[in-house]
Amino acid sequence: MSVTQAVVRRLRGSPRGTVHVVDGNPLNWLYITYHTVEELVRVTKQGKVRPAAMRRYRWVDARTLEVQVRRDNAFADGEALTAESVRRAFTEQVRWVAPHPPGTHFNIDRRTRCEVTGPDTVRFHLPEADGLVLGKLRATHVMSERFWRDLGFGYARDQSGEGHW
Repeated sequence: MSVTQAVVRRLRGSPRGTVHVVDGNPLNWLYITYHTVEELVRVTKQGKVRPAAMRRYRWVDARTLEVQVRRDNAFADGEALTAESVRRAFTEQVRWVAPHPPGTHFNIDRRTRCEVTGPDTVRFHLPEADGLVLGKLRATHVMSERFWRDLGFGYARDQSGEGHW
């Protein structure tokens, strides 16, 4: 085995250490979020919604959006990104009064239900038709269980994931 192969094998083990980010910009939370969490979709510079952590989607009917996540996705801590990860993120964020501080127009209707229908499939059951829901998924940040357990947007400190910015 070459030295390079040995290093690669060692690096594939459990994540080690802590990354400390220092940025005095008042929008640093936004930049850090967009570079450290997963999202089902991304938006191009031209404003087009494109799959990111999701493999594909389909409308089951006018109020039911089915999303399949990519099977090869993993978080920085090594945990697999699954349909349950999406459901957890959606459930955590929809309970906040203002899940997306830059604008409530990014919020998915809080009456929406997210159902896991398979290891890589979720269904969003919307209370009414919403043609913008795919774009709104850009603001649903999907994180690992370790994130929710240890950090959770400040839950341990503030008992809430909102309002501390």
